Amino acid sequence: MTERFGRDFYRQDVLEVAPALLGQQLVRILPDGTSSAYLITETEAYRGEEDRACHASKGRTLRNGVMFGDGGHLYMYLIYGMYWMMNVVTEKEGIPQAVLFRGLREAGGPGRLTRLIGVDKTYYAEDLVTSDRIWIEPTGRKPAYIAAPRVGIDYAGDPWKDLPWRFLMKL
Repeated sequence: MTERFGRDFYRQDVLEVAPALLGQQLVRILPDGTSSAYLITETEAYRGEEDRACHASKGRTLRNGVMFGDGGHLYMYLIYGMYWMMNVVTEKEGIPQAVLFRGLREAGGPGRLTRLIGVDKTYYAEDLVTSDRIWIEPTGRKPAYIAAPRVGIDYAGDPWKDLPWRFLMKL
């Protein structure tokens, strides 16, 4: 088995995991058995029920249920009826936090990212710790990064819309 991040890595606070994912390698095994690896360059943190920009802010639903589970599972959702967003759940069970994957070296933007790597709703609740089709490998890199406000969340109001919880790797 290839080295990958274990459960303890994902059971940390989202504000630790989101920047720590920068410079790491997202690995995807395609249906034909070939693999592709992508460098993670941008992430965004969503921090539980108190964060009005987080899907968990209004409580547990059928859509966000995986966010309330153990860290390391994927939370997939569709926006605008056409773009799949891929997030990894962080923290321990009962603490709904998640990191949105916003960019790879090969693709900027969360919708382009999921199209490039070929993931959709069938990846909902996929376990990055045990999956045989997708995981994240540590590279040993701890790149410099910029923290900036998250994108597209003005509806959340102050202070949530301006918190520097988007992390961009300096290339």
